Amino acid sequence: MRAIRFHEWGADPVVEEVPAPLVKEGETLVRVEAAAVSHLDLTVASGTFDFKPQLPYVGGVEGCGIVVSSDVHEPGTRVVLRGGGLGLLRDGTWAGFVATRKAASPLPAELSPEVGATYFVPTTTAYVALHDIGRLGAWPGVEDEVVVVAGAAGAVGSVVAQLAVRAGCVVVGVVDPTQVDLLPAGVEPVLIGDDERAAELLKERPATLLVDTLGGQAVAQRARWVRPGGRAVVVGYVAGKELGLDVPSWLLDDVALLPVNMIRREAAAREYAPLLAELLAKGELTLEVQSFAMDDAPKALHLLATGGLRGRAVILPGS
Repeated sequence: MRAIRFHEWGADPVVEEVPAPLVKEGETLVRVEAAAVSHLDLTVASGTFDFKPQLPYVGGVEGCGIVVSSDVHEPGTRVVLRGGGLGLLRDGTWAGFVATRKAASPLPAELSPEVGATYFVPTTTAYVALHDIGRLGAWPGVEDEVVVVAGAAGAVGSVVAQLAVRAGCVVVGVVDPTQVDLLPAGVEPVLIGDDERAAELLKERPATLLVDTLGGQAVAQRARWVRPGGRAVVVGYVAGKELGLDVPSWLLDDVALLPVNMIRREAAAREYAPLLAELLAKGELTLEVQSFAMDDAPKALHLLATGGLRGRAVILPGS
């Protein structure tokens, strides 16, 4: 089979012919239809992560495929591929076939392989951020929710915005000027750094909830758009890893700052995933995906690292 393998830390992967995996007792053999390209893949390939597969290794921590043989699923079942050390402790999903000890729940037949390979992390993260941590519609003292989503055109931010619109909230999306056309319907745009526009939009109805997927020092400023007693949920840090607060101002603003740690919430994510997959299959949620041939894997990784992707990226092993 063809596979995409890393031979050196920090170097581009290469496509080559390798033996198909030998399936051990208790494992599931899956023909990979689509394999996600994620930030975790970049981190592992850098050689700086605590988990280091033995070189050379096949990348890919997420994917989607058709069961060939299994003690758990019927052959022909489409399943999510993630967990069980894929792309971390054993060869991952960037190959024609993969053997795994942990095949996740089957996917709706109407869901495309590209979305099936990429939906789990952004949709479950968005749902947890909005409902479990942000407690949308259930936060004490808040009735009509006004939600600001920083990074509303990204994979996670877009789903947060869509879910908030579905819940009947007023939603403001903070985006780069090149991403305005990617905003979900019903979301009012604000360009990154345009605090005057945000102040104008939120003058009459200050935000009750900020979901921030960008991070960086601007989180503190965006949190000030939230009315006293509201909350700011922080999901990511693509705009910077440092956050500074003027403590007296923060105490006066009285806005709760809440982190999203999905490592601790894996069980909840798996519980919500089937519902979110159904919404995607019905077209009630959307997730933008860019597809790449195997030979274009370095390009996909570069676009991911530089913020040049629209939505998520998948590699199609059959191309």
